[in-house]
Amino acid sequence: MPVNLHGRNVIALEDFAPSELRFLLALAKDLKAAKRGGFERKQLTGKTIALIFEKDSTRTRSGFEVAAYDQGAHVTYMGPSGSHIGQSETVKDTARVLGRMYDAIEFRGFAQADVEVLARHAGVPVYNGLTDESHPTQILADFMTMREFTHKHLSDIRFAFMGDGRNNMARSLAVGAAKLGMKLRIGAPAAVHPEPKFIDTIAAICGETGASVTFETDARAAVRHADFIYTDVWLSMGEDSARWGERIELLRPYQVNAALMAATGNPFTKFMHCLPSFHNAETKIGRDIEKRFGISAMEVTDEVFESASSIVFDQAENRMHSIKAILVATLG
Repeated sequence: MPVNLHGRNVIALEDFAPSELRFLLALAKDLKAAKRGGFERKQLTGKTIALIFEKDSTRTRSGFEVAAYDQGAHVTYMGPSGSHIGQSETVKDTARVLGRMYDAIEFRGFAQADVEVLARHAGVPVYNGLTDESHPTQILADFMTMREFTHKHLSDIRFAFMGDGRNNMARSLAVGAAKLGMKLRIGAPAAVHPEPKFIDTIAAICGETGASVTFETDARAAVRHADFIYTDVWLSMGEDSARWGERIELLRPYQVNAALMAATGNPFTKFMHCLPSFHNAETKIGRDIEKRFGISAMEVTDEVFESASSIVFDQAENRMHSIKAILVATLG
């Protein structure tokens, strides 16, 4: 069946049919090949895109900017203090202003409700660059990367997510895996499993697609036979830094280290992370954590992060290619 995403918002993966997600992944693959081969065709010449960032970013900002420039579009970056949104002007009013000036709007911030309001009132495609609940552009890059590092179809891939089972990455991976018939185990303490309503929603999608998404408290059981192990930071941007101690205590058993990688029983298991990562004490936060808690790595050890099994920088590059697919599909 033909897929037409022209004019569509990209707010959450729940809004897309499996065939539409597969279409975006195939388009991202083609666009990556075109860029690398030197035969990319500009399909967005003359388009303008507003980039709203309540939360700073490296990969999301550069991904949108380079993807737009490659395709002939122009962007306006609005940082945390670069617009009136949510402070002296409502999100709804901002949407109606920007929608008259731009062909599309990207939003990276805190509340899922804000990006949904933008989408309802802008009159142009709106893209979720990250909220506290969802990170759809990251998941497309992740699944694109998985396809590059295994001969398996997506529906045959087994992977594990380790850490906070209710954060935006765990939730988005669960939705994406369920939609595409994949096998995902989320290794997390029961205290940070998502709410029953979300688990029931995922189970219902799995019933339609044949996927398997389960929540495990045993870290070794969660990674058994995994083709990929995925993790994320233990405390998200914007959360109270006073909570580092409790998070470290709670999630330390789920750290991705050499022993956990070996526990898969699969010598070809790859390591994934959406970045940034606290794998050493070479950052300001890393040094502070080492001083306060006596550990030099948190969610993943430096040994694993820097190993041949790590494909985190392939993921990072693919943010740009998958974002480009979204722009071309919705604006081209």
